[in-house]
This record gives sequence, C-alpha cells and structure tokens, in this order.
Amino acid sequence: MTQSISDISVQSITGQEITLGDYAGKVLLLVNVASYCGYTSQYAGLQQLYDRFKDQGFEILAFPCNDYGQQEPDSLEKIQQFCSTRYSVTFPLFEKVHAKGADQHPLYQTLTQTPPAGEVAWNFEKFLVNKNGEVVARFKSAVSPDAPELVAAIENALS
Repeated sequence: MTQSISDISVQSITGQEITLGDYAGKVLLLVNVASYCGYTSQYAGLQQLYDRFKDQGFEILAFPCNDYGQQEPDSLEKIQQFCSTRYSVTFPLFEKVHAKGADQHPLYQTLTQTPPAGEVAWNFEKFLVNKNGEVVARFKSAVSPDAPELVAAIENALS
C-alpha cells in the first residue's frame, strides 16, 4: 500500500509550520536542494517547470539539505536570498532537513520507504506526489527538470 505524506508537518523557510495535507488535491514535486552542488543549476529548470504547471495545480517543494558533501552550509536567510537572486525561485522553500541518517526527517522516512524504496543518493533527487499525497514516481539527481520522463509523469499526474 502506498503511504500518504499528508499528515507530515514541515517548517517553511520562514519558520511557519505547514502540514503537507495543506497541499491536498495538488501534484507535488519534492526535491532536496543545495546551493553548492553540481546540480544547483537545476533550480532554473525547476522554476521553469513551476511556471509551466503551477496554474494546473502543481507545486514544487524544495528542502535544503546539507547531508551530501556539505553542499548546503548556509543560513536559511542566505539560502532564500541565493534562490531568489540567482534563480528567481518563486516555489516554496522549507527549513533544512536530513534526507538520510539517524536524524532523517519524517518526510524523507516516508519518501524513502515508498517503492522504489531506498536512500536518497544525492542532492536534487525528485519525488513526484499525486493529488492524494502518494508518491507515484522518483527521479535521480541526474534527471533534469526538463527531462521528457519527468515532464510526462507530471502531466500524467495532473490529468
């Protein structure tokens, strides 16, 4: 059985508590992000995806994470400023989370137990969640935001 993420609470980058159930009825792309990663330029593609699909009930939720190569050491304020000024990011950013290890955030505990189960390998791994809060696809870091298989999965989840 697919587990829903709807009951999980997260903190916005500004400290506001949000339950992922607040996004019920929307298709979500959850991404662990980092400012000093070889994949950081994917912010631009993620913003393009967001602009393309946001009016159809699509959200990107970005979770800064310092678990991989210490590539997100900055303060939340600096992360927010970086994303805004460098990539004009308008999708929601959240507080830093641990995607792996003993302090793994409950969100990532759920995401990594959902088939295909397994650890998040690196920054910018993407989880696609359907309108019911269920993970329906997972894409490794090297899959760019404009990759046909990712775009097709989003379109399918929205339809």
